Amino acid sequence: MTASAWNEFEQRLACEDSWHADSQALAWPLPEGLAQRLAERNTAALASVAALEERRAESADDDSPVMQELSRLDAKLNALIDMVNRLAMPAETLPPRQSLRFNAIGAVLPAAMVPAGDALLLRLRFDACPGVPLELPAHIERRFADGGAFVAFQALGDGVAASLERFVFRQHRRKVAGARQSAP
Repeated sequence: MTASAWNEFEQRLACEDSWHADSQALAWPLPEGLAQRLAERNTAALASVAALEERRAESADDDSPVMQELSRLDAKLNALIDMVNRLAMPAETLPPRQSLRFNAIGAVLPAAMVPAGDALLLRLRFDACPGVPLELPAHIERRFADGGAFVAFQALGDGVAASLERFVFRQHRRKVAGARQSAP
């Protein structure tokens, strides 16, 4: 899987940013029960992040009282979610931000995140929902001269892989939209 995983990773759209992330060495092979629990938790985590990041398009033409009330309720709900996130995972307990590039195939990790051994559990925490980590079992497939590595995700399941692809696409779309808005 080494060369083909790297080639497939390089050919697909990937997120590249700084997230709260850490990793730990993982015994391999992954027990079936653990793989299933991780897949269920990852599905829920990606669904939560998608729901919290979703923003409806604001229409300047619609100033109806119903839309104004919905906007106020949306703002209150966002504030409540932010408070719960801060209580569930205070900023000082989050792992440090790490610059990563990842997609549903794998991730390129900095040297600080590469443990000894051949397998690891990569934990990503997104700003929208830091209390619910995405936990991705992976094999180290390629080590780089700087100490970093490419890891290929293992035992994700089709649902988690598809959700991760949608997350990557949404992140890419936001970056493109942000670049267009800031361009003169």
